[in-house]
Amino acid sequence: MQPFLENERITSEEELRDMLGYPSPLVMNKTIDHIDHHAMNFIRHSPIIFISTSDASGSCDVSPRGDAAGFVHMIDDKHLVIPERPGNRRLDSILNILSNPHIGIVFVIPQIEETLRVNGKACVIKDKNILEAMSANGKMPLVGIGVTVEECYIHCAKSFKRSKLWHPESWADRSTLPRPSEILAAHARAKEEDVQKSLKESYEKRLY
Repeated sequence: MQPFLENERITSEEELRDMLGYPSPLVMNKTIDHIDHHAMNFIRHSPIIFISTSDASGSCDVSPRGDAAGFVHMIDDKHLVIPERPGNRRLDSILNILSNPHIGIVFVIPQIEETLRVNGKACVIKDKNILEAMSANGKMPLVGIGVTVEECYIHCAKSFKRSKLWHPESWADRSTLPRPSEILAAHARAKEEDVQKSLKESYEKRLY
């Protein structure tokens, strides 16, 4: 059964605008084409980002990147570099960039409900002169994601306010939450105890 009925789908911007309206002048005017000193300060305080990429066919992926606040290296007001720390070696984001350079980034700072959004063109770099500046725990990243900024703007706080993400009193009891090791074991058809052991080793020995 198809849950999304054809006659209940919105298929034009005109219909969408009739229902949801248009952005305010403030929203229309907030986008800049570079990283100004305000955006630079935001990036310096951000320990976690989410990057959106897609391959040549349009298949999309969103991936988190995190490290000490300010881990994203700013070369100048048009160029930044995201270090590629050790991961699971799927390389989804990097492989996407090789075939489609468009990238979207959301910068998040704990306790601040607004986020900073940056869109632009990305490439995969191996320039040691640049990557050396992003060494951590005595290890230099082997590659990085270089980004040429095309759009930069602040995103409003409504999603964070609705989710109450930064309000610990709204968090569920930890014992009631899903267990990632159980989910991974089920999806990979593996034993959960083996998955827990593998994750523990990875987190303790292969963060950098």
